[in-house]
Amino acid sequence: MFFERPDAGETAVLVHVDFHDEQAREDPGEFLELVRSAGAEPATLLTASRSRPDPRSFIGSGKLEELRAMLAAHQAELVIFNHSLSPSQQRNLERELSCRVLDRTGLILDIFAQRARTHEGKLQVELAQLEYMSTRLIRGWTHLERQKGGIGLRGPGETQLETDRRLLRARIKSIQKRLEKVRSQREQNRRARARAEIHSVSLVGYTNAGKSTLFNALTNAEVYAADQLFATLDPTLRRLEIEDVGPVVLADTVGFIRHLPHKLVEAFRATLQEAAEATLLVHVIDAADPDRELNVEQVERVLEEIGADEVPVLKVMNKIDKLDSAPRIERNGSGEPQVVWLSAQTRQGLELLNQAISERLAEDVIGFSLTLAPEQGRLRAGLHDLNAVRAESFDEQGHSVLDVRLPRRDFNQLMAQLGERAENYLPKALYEREEW
Repeated sequence: MFFERPDAGETAVLVHVDFHDEQAREDPGEFLELVRSAGAEPATLLTASRSRPDPRSFIGSGKLEELRAMLAAHQAELVIFNHSLSPSQQRNLERELSCRVLDRTGLILDIFAQRARTHEGKLQVELAQLEYMSTRLIRGWTHLERQKGGIGLRGPGETQLETDRRLLRARIKSIQKRLEKVRSQREQNRRARARAEIHSVSLVGYTNAGKSTLFNALTNAEVYAADQLFATLDPTLRRLEIEDVGPVVLADTVGFIRHLPHKLVEAFRATLQEAAEATLLVHVIDAADPDRELNVEQVERVLEEIGADEVPVLKVMNKIDKLDSAPRIERNGSGEPQVVWLSAQTRQGLELLNQAISERLAEDVIGFSLTLAPEQGRLRAGLHDLNAVRAESFDEQGHSVLDVRLPRRDFNQLMAQLGERAENYLPKALYEREEW
């Protein structure tokens, strides 16, 4: 492998800088969670306030001395920044501090490397790590930066660094080729679902919002769910039955985070494509998080980046058990469900979410009463096959009296198969419409 990863359990000094620019600011609480998720042991936190990063060391010479003293006091061997460092800044810091320095992007990549379980997930993480490290290779090869001349020491015409970059480019190209096959396979599966007219619903949201817990509650699956950042990395698909809609494919996706590294978005494009191609996005939000509005903005930004900003969205306010709030559905002026308040942990409000998904996906479901003579058994059997009969009774003449509810499209298809006309069976109010 071409990249280095810190071992779990290392003592680390953390560095957080408050910038005057709101857009550049990071959350120190979230930073601490990221560090713990990576398995490091935070020793202390160095904070600073600057208008802009120092071009050489990011934090300036005074804070650099403080950082050196903290490393000595806590006998730490790792410094982690809550910000993205340029390759030169990272190199300068490592040279000055004589220890390894990791930035926010490298930290997130390390967590992803620990969480990846499937072959596809591991490939995507390795691709992101290799592309990240490609600009930082000099760090590992300073002693071989230039080959020596002289008899017996002349090289093949390129430095060790150039050799390593060439090998790395070949590895990146190999991974990209394999991921292209994965994308192609996923695309075939999506086309097959589209031909079968099966809806797809993707759970999206900020990391640790409760997507996997909700996924497990809805599908009775056993996807790994924990109170930690990036608990889910590999996409999981399950079949879910929705009333008035039928089977849908529910996808659990990787969580988003503030300033999600662009390399990760690129590497996980095959996975995130599930969201971009979905019929409906269920945006899971931690209702108890004080920064929930900021988190929503970050998720919407990533959705825009992957081309999923045009997909219809149903918001889910999760973790209402922490707010002592009641489950409910919020609707727009047209009566369409927009927000569902629930708790995936206690399963409060799950039936409301199913109802809201049904209303958002159902294509003009029609309900009516139908009386059929015994000789119309084929129509009766067809309606039963479609699970469209909600209740059935028989009158004195032996006729079947059916209470029917089904999508209009399915009823049209059944009528066409039987060579019948829909208006012969529907109430006048239902067939006197343009669509019929």
